[in-house]
Amino acid sequence: MRLHPGETEAAGWRVVRLADVVRRLREEAPTGRPLLVAVDGRGGAGKSTLVERLRRIVARSEVVHTDDIAWNHAYFDWGDLLVENVLAPLHRGEPVTYRPAAWVEHDRPGAIQVGSGLDVVWIEGTGIIREQCAPWIDASIWIQGDLDEQERRLVVRDGDSAEQRRHVAAWLAEELPFLSRERPWRRATVVVAGTTTLDHDPESEIVVAV
Repeated sequence: MRLHPGETEAAGWRVVRLADVVRRLREEAPTGRPLLVAVDGRGGAGKSTLVERLRRIVARSEVVHTDDIAWNHAYFDWGDLLVENVLAPLHRGEPVTYRPAAWVEHDRPGAIQVGSGLDVVWIEGTGIIREQCAPWIDASIWIQGDLDEQERRLVVRDGDSAEQRRHVAAWLAEELPFLSRERPWRRATVVVAGTTTLDHDPESEIVVAV
């Protein structure tokens, strides 16, 4: 598996039921508010796909995408916005309706909304497992994958135009030092294989490190 320098490949990969992983995460469930679970990984790791499968398993759960917080704001400098406007209200057991300033400035309709009475809120995005957010997060998943495969997925998803290559270069210029400093793979409750050769049913099973 090709990884960026500083990230060590996890060991002891095995296939488990996705429902069992959810059960393990929910062992940290608080009272009076939803369980807050961070789902992190590099671009193309499969975060959105995984979090949608997790959402389907827990009927009373919703997803917050950090890309919505970061939209037209910053690649990674959005921690204060997330904590103040999403994580802190959820910790108080309150619903969330948050319309970021960049949404107002650029006329993006709608708002980031999280309902009340939920069991779990999945917070998905590169950079969510960070020291700044640690006091607000109950459990976390780091998705580790081969860089070559993740880069291939990004090209399939976003194309390979000159503009897109410039965007990726600008993103990596911030992502690499940020993740090298935060080392989210060391903080994670569970490390998941985003790319694997182990045979499994991705709809009901997942490959995790021991």
